Amino acid sequence: MKKVYVAAAIGLCLAGGGYYAWKKSTDAAANAVVYERVPAARGSLSVTILSTGLVKPENKLEIKPPIAGRVESVLVKEGAKVRKGQTLAWMSSTERAAMLDAATARGPEELKKWEELYRPTPILAPINGTIIQRNVESGQTFATNDAVLVMSDRLTIKAQVDETDLAQIKLGQKATIALDAYAGDQIRGTVDQIAYDATTVNNVTTYVVDVLPDSTPPHMRSGMTANVTFVVNARENVLTVPADAIKVEEGKMVILVEDPASKQPVKRVVQTGATDGKKTEILEGLKEGEPVMVVSFNGLGERKTNAANPFMGGPPNRNRKKK
Repeated sequence: MKKVYVAAAIGLCLAGGGYYAWKKSTDAAANAVVYERVPAARGSLSVTILSTGLVKPENKLEIKPPIAGRVESVLVKEGAKVRKGQTLAWMSSTERAAMLDAATARGPEELKKWEELYRPTPILAPINGTIIQRNVESGQTFATNDAVLVMSDRLTIKAQVDETDLAQIKLGQKATIALDAYAGDQIRGTVDQIAYDATTVNNVTTYVVDVLPDSTPPHMRSGMTANVTFVVNARENVLTVPADAIKVEEGKMVILVEDPASKQPVKRVVQTGATDGKKTEILEGLKEGEPVMVVSFNGLGERKTNAANPFMGGPPNRNRKKK
């Protein structure tokens, strides 16, 4: 029996030693910093502001008849582009409609006679624009307060811009519009108007910014939801590095580069410019093609944040007593 106990004790010791060795190697892997060397490269950089909005007519005009009566014919459909003075529909006054009905009962010749004597009244387009609503059909009757047609001169996007971003929005500024219904299409636009009155919802204050499409696509409809990207700063052929490569230390911008002798990362102060959150412009302190060292992932697939990283402080105190 003593031999059995001794063998079991030896087995437990070996197992414990194996676990300790595995734990030590795992901790070493966890504490190993892996760097990715990314060369500084020239390219384009675009700083943007994102917002959402709705497609709305800039000027919406209801076309109402001068007198009550009956629609004889409607010459346009919804979506039709019309010009000022164009005939949109023909209507008869209540009196003319009654006379034509009576003449119809007396025969075709009588009807033709009265149609020539009393011509229908045209409904004309008051402005250049697009028909966005057609509310009547031939034969329908209407009153003077009924809008037989609705038109707009052009469509615009009413974008909601947060008050913290408003200072970066200017009249004439370029923007890109993406409709939710046609997400793959990118429509170029220009800031046409910035509201002076704010809207506050759930303690969030926004201002309406009108973005006018440079060219309105035929599939754009009033009421569609749109995502608008305002271009705040567009730069070409600038030297950039990943934004993650830059840290702030004592008010200075610092990157890591490889020391030629030791092959270890060393800090270097640089001067930065614009950033889009992914790439940052380097104005001074780095040459094109020179690699920066960006902390990647350790052997366990975890982002490194320990003392082996020159950008980070010491490891947490594992022996801190719980309160």
